[in-house]
Amino acid sequence: MSEKIPFVTKEQLEDIASRYATPFYLYDEKGIRETARRVNKAFSWNKGFKEYFAVKATPTPGILKILHEEGCGADCSSYTELLMADAVGFKGDEIMFSSNDTPAEDFQLARKLNATINLDDITHIDFLERVADIPDTVCCRYNPGGTFQLGESEEGFQVMDKPGDAKYGMTEEQMIDSYKKLMAKGAKNFGIHAFLASNTISDAYYPELAGILFQLAVRVQKATGAHIGYINLSGGVGIPYRPDQTENDIMAIGEGVRRKFEEILVPAGMGDVAIFTEMGRFTTGPYGALVATAIHEKHIYKEYIGLDACAANLMRPAMYGAYHHITVLGKENAPCDHKYDVVGGLCENNDKFAIDRMLPKIDIGDLIYIHDTGAHGSAMGYNYNGKLRSAEVLLHPDGSWTQIRRAETPADYFATLDCTPFHFEREKR
Repeated sequence: MSEKIPFVTKEQLEDIASRYATPFYLYDEKGIRETARRVNKAFSWNKGFKEYFAVKATPTPGILKILHEEGCGADCSSYTELLMADAVGFKGDEIMFSSNDTPAEDFQLARKLNATINLDDITHIDFLERVADIPDTVCCRYNPGGTFQLGESEEGFQVMDKPGDAKYGMTEEQMIDSYKKLMAKGAKNFGIHAFLASNTISDAYYPELAGILFQLAVRVQKATGAHIGYINLSGGVGIPYRPDQTENDIMAIGEGVRRKFEEILVPAGMGDVAIFTEMGRFTTGPYGALVATAIHEKHIYKEYIGLDACAANLMRPAMYGAYHHITVLGKENAPCDHKYDVVGGLCENNDKFAIDRMLPKIDIGDLIYIHDTGAHGSAMGYNYNGKLRSAEVLLHPDGSWTQIRRAETPADYFATLDCTPFHFEREKR
């Protein structure tokens, strides 16, 4: 079993915690930059390659700015994410807009920003034309249906998901009809997008997906005469949440996609196709941590450790039963001889960061480091029970740090009541 090591020392965390009360999210700038560079290097063989970081994974301007500096684009899915990308400095085709069940105002803003629009359904063509216009460049999202599986073994499938049950994308027939319809309305350059599986720990997933989409592109171009300018492999490349999982080799993944490119697209005269990716989880996931403090212990039928964080700060364990590794700072080498449920204070019994987890003895006041929360962590926060969202702090390569989002206050929580007599202009105590 490999070891998961925090990217920050106990002394550093104590120093940060003395300035910003727990819970807070901490991000590692060095790790994020290095990973973005590895992704760009892995696909550098493709002249038009662009990584469009999935804003939904970590919608924090301080993080997006780093990725923009590293040459990444922004993959947005909502009006607010478009506004954020624009504010950070992403412009025009640096923004990919991939949405579903899309409101008119979202399409209108995407067109105003000249973002590349990825259409989720054939009916959205007429809708987009009605509320805005048809751009010269447009993308369509593909759904192959059925079940996608990869890597059968004695333990089961390495990757398995069910696109046929997903609400996203079009059939191949609808894709062909969409390109014909878009061409008739003036569109000139086209892209293909698809997402078949989430958080895959397999170097074979992306090449397999690429093969499916490259073959589709050849068929679509032949059937429609449309110029396929780019293929967006989307996300799905995962991270090892558990210590016994193996990290994806992004260089091997990039090489696998290159081989499919040479086998399928080049012979079809489509060697000019640009490859796009959306590496949200892969880029930031391992380089974020939720830092909390143990504030209570409880001894009934089980042993409980209560944190000052809860599922409102990190939803994944409660929502999905997802595993996140836990380190008790300062006790990294202590024996894991205590079995705990590590919980938060929500009025929900699923508010548990860990169940029956073997850990060192935890004392009140211990700093708890919850690993791999840099993607889909803070982003999924909510306000149930009136809980407030955490601050976010960026650790710089030189060991200094900057707060990049302050913690919510009660005044923030009550701000939307400004149309009522119950609005709080400031915190009331």
